[in-house]
Amino acid sequence: MNEEERRQALAEFLRSRRARLSPAEVGLPETRRRRTPGLRREEVATLASIGISWYVALEQARDIHPSELVLHSIAQALKLSPVEQQHFFELAGQPSPKPAGLSGEEEVSPALQKAVKALDPHPAFVLGRRWNIAAWNRAAEAVLTYGKSSADLPQNLFWNHFTDPLARKIYPDWEKSARLMVALLRTERARFPDEPWYGEMIEGLLKESDFFRECWGGYDLHGDLDGQKVMYHPFLGYLEFDSVTLLAPAHPDLKIILYVSSPATHSKIVNHLESLVAVV
Repeated sequence: MNEEERRQALAEFLRSRRARLSPAEVGLPETRRRRTPGLRREEVATLASIGISWYVALEQARDIHPSELVLHSIAQALKLSPVEQQHFFELAGQPSPKPAGLSGEEEVSPALQKAVKALDPHPAFVLGRRWNIAAWNRAAEAVLTYGKSSADLPQNLFWNHFTDPLARKIYPDWEKSARLMVALLRTERARFPDEPWYGEMIEGLLKESDFFRECWGGYDLHGDLDGQKVMYHPFLGYLEFDSVTLLAPAHPDLKIILYVSSPATHSKIVNHLESLVAVV
């Protein structure tokens, strides 16, 4: 879209977000009967601590360029979700807002859990912002435990890949995948520069893994989770997958990792899962 269309889209977006909010939802008292639903422009400006003329100009699609701070204030006043904030910043011609800190644990919605389980017998799991496995299906549990008990499902992919002795034996291209993990960790750290968790993880891996120390000094940034994955599973034997990363707009900080099984691998996993059911 051209500049004029972008400003018009921004104005329409703001009007729609304003119209969906009631005074009570933002802590304002109900006043006289309103001609139209939602908040008034002056109320949004007050909540955002900006001048009414600035906000009106935005809704009138005028050629103004609000700062990042002003955009954040408006987003907070309109109670925009993370996805809406990203769209809002893009329409305003500003870089996407920086991710929030990592305080607290992500919640995987029941709908997303059902979707991951429905991907059986292809292994699928959900990664949180700290790369902890937050949800998984039965196929992922069978593959990622390396034949151990289900209680041994890796809690963190970064830590597990460098500290679990079985990982080196199971992945024939372990060094290649380890370099990938280092590049991804460096990229994630840059996304959350003020988050101490990443510094603690890096410090721990520098102490625990000689190979991590070697790779960390290389400063490789070419990281991509997708691609072919091969492993020699203790129980299932040779397994081959195509790894695909799926993103859910409603959960912008979560990654859904899907291992699409080759025909031979698919049969092995299906037989294994059926045998587990038979035993139960």
